[in-house]
Amino acid sequence: MTWDFELPYRADYPGLCGIDEAGRGPLCGPVVAGAVILPDDFDVSPLNDSKKLSEAKREKLYEQITASCLWGVGIATPEEIDAYNILNATYLAMCRAVDALHTNPSFALVDGNRIPKGLNIPAVAVVKGDAKCPSISAASVIAKVSRDRMMKELALQYPQYELEKHKGYPTKEHYRKILEHGIAPIYRRSFLKNLDQHRED
Repeated sequence: MTWDFELPYRADYPGLCGIDEAGRGPLCGPVVAGAVILPDDFDVSPLNDSKKLSEAKREKLYEQITASCLWGVGIATPEEIDAYNILNATYLAMCRAVDALHTNPSFALVDGNRIPKGLNIPAVAVVKGDAKCPSISAASVIAKVSRDRMMKELALQYPQYELEKHKGYPTKEHYRKILEHGIAPIYRRSFLKNLDQHRED
């Protein structure tokens, strides 16, 4: 990855942040957002969409980002996802991630095609931003690694669902475990309205 796409924004807005999320699709656990302000001398060449990086590379980048950048993590709980829907809960997590920076960014580059409601700084949405913008890519790494770590913790609390294998995503085996063990408090009930359709004859 290079600075090319992001440079014009950085010239106009020193101190801009990138924002991305992880975990919109899973059946359980929080949706997690990351916000990162990269220094100009950060080596962005290893960055990419976090889903295209191996877990080992994500972990290494996470350590580099957290050691040398301003960064924040925000979450929205399963209860908030059920109450507000996943889109609005994602916005909530993104705004919380920016708040967690403990500084006011001048501008935000946000992955996707919408600017989060409630974001109180100028921003632009960048489709596939995690593959174009280093700041968004760094935020995607923070969000993904943070969420994976949270899911590993939940896997220890709820071993019956084998969350360490699928991180909460809707696999056939995951549905089977839910039907076998019931719906724990960590689940997004609004995502399980069609659970009965996954019963095997």
